[in-house]
Amino acid sequence: MTLTQLRCLVAIAEAGLNITLAAERVHATQPGLSKLLRQLEDELGFQLFQRKGRSLTAITHAGEQVLERARTILAEAANIRSIAANLRNETQGTLRIATTHTQARFALPGTIAAFSRLYPHVSVHLQPTSAPDVFLALEGGLVDLVMVSTTADMPPAGGIALPAYRWNRVILVPHEHPLVQQAQPVTLEQLAAYPLISYDSTLKPGSSLTRAFDAVDLRPQIVMTASDADLIKTYVHQGLGVGVLAEMALQPERDAGLHTLGADHLFAPCTTWMVLRRDSVPRDYTLDFINLFAPHLERRAVRQVLGATGASPPSWPAAPHWRERQAQLEKSSAAGM
Repeated sequence: MTLTQLRCLVAIAEAGLNITLAAERVHATQPGLSKLLRQLEDELGFQLFQRKGRSLTAITHAGEQVLERARTILAEAANIRSIAANLRNETQGTLRIATTHTQARFALPGTIAAFSRLYPHVSVHLQPTSAPDVFLALEGGLVDLVMVSTTADMPPAGGIALPAYRWNRVILVPHEHPLVQQAQPVTLEQLAAYPLISYDSTLKPGSSLTRAFDAVDLRPQIVMTASDADLIKTYVHQGLGVGVLAEMALQPERDAGLHTLGADHLFAPCTTWMVLRRDSVPRDYTLDFINLFAPHLERRAVRQVLGATGASPPSWPAAPHWRERQAQLEKSSAAGM
């Protein structure tokens, strides 16, 4: 049994039993991954997955038990490698971040650029968070950092959640839309009368957008969803419906054909969290990346929380709002000119 075999096992589980996708995530070929899986099952003496033909259909009961231990082993192996690299003051490696399209497209570019200048020999890999078990990927060491947004006080899954910034939704319509002409703020009743375009997460049970409509006994007309904010804007521009999306996705210079309406009064604010594996030993450059993205999350404080025992949540400085964050960045940029 090898760490490579265990890593492949976890990757298959996290990829929804899709061997092709799992192979891509661990930078292996599909035949090579299948061979490693067969070798592991032969050594253990039982099947880890149920099969139908060449396809994997389910994880066996024994496979679930092995997976739980495999994630722990891989996480501890990653910790040992991090300890050694930090003691050697290494400034090269890989930073794997599971995040959404909106964060990757609109919030992260400046930080990644600054990080790459600081650590030119560290490669950054962004992975989508569409899989429901993204936190299992974190626990298994397949990613180093998860970035998620919630309206709750903290993400529901385990790990150390660090509040990066707060943000609100906005409404996006063509300039000639009737909602632009009125003097009063938009109401939920008015929005419910129009077809809406928003994120895929809108369709999930208990999403914050649908909860807002449910609270006033309204049913929104969701005509289209997408994980890509640019796609939402494209179809709003085509007149398919009214867009409801994160304010970070706004780009005034590129969205000239669209009009933005405030929605702070309609929907609960969200918080973007940076989540690290509990009891993890992150590379020093991971802590620097966090501090670059969220300066109020100081490196020493994050390390202390990771090493602390007890279940009480940490007390962090209030996370800035996206607008405050952008204003500060613009101020800093102007000062450097």
